Amino acid sequence: MSLHDDAVSVLSGYDGADARQAELRGTYLDHLAGHPDGMWKACGAGHLTASALVVDPERGRVLLTLHRKLRMWLQMGGHCEPQDTSLAAAALREATEESGIAGLTLLPGGPVRLDRHPIPAPCHWHLDVQYAATASAGAVEQISDESLDLRWFPYDEVAGVADTSVLRLLESARARLDRG
Repeated sequence: MSLHDDAVSVLSGYDGADARQAELRGTYLDHLAGHPDGMWKACGAGHLTASALVVDPERGRVLLTLHRKLRMWLQMGGHCEPQDTSLAAAALREATEESGIAGLTLLPGGPVRLDRHPIPAPCHWHLDVQYAATASAGAVEQISDESLDLRWFPYDEVAGVADTSVLRLLESARARLDRG
């Protein structure tokens, strides 16, 4: 199965929590139907990306990266690569590369959110498929070249450093954790 086919399958099965998530799901599927290259950075109309919020539920905290280019505290994530076999694999690869933590585990149940945001030309949109990953007790992070900083934040401090997209992702990840 190609990465494009996996993305269509994942999105077709995605059950967003509200009408806005359902609308985004349709937008993503329409994008993929109209753009065979919609998984790749080279797609000028925009492209899917994969990200993962790294969570330490035992300590009630999340690991965020101070993105080198955007200078914002964000979850780990980025572009899909040809070696990625699935969106989940892309999200896990990005989280592992950017956090330096081996052995991350994606929460079961697929993506926790979708987030569409504008980016500078030549592309116009990132259609981010967002997962959540748990870190094992005692996991040690290591900053990557893509980050200015990497830091654990207690859940209740995220609102003071991150934008609303990260807050919504955290809320969805915590809801998924609470459901078990």
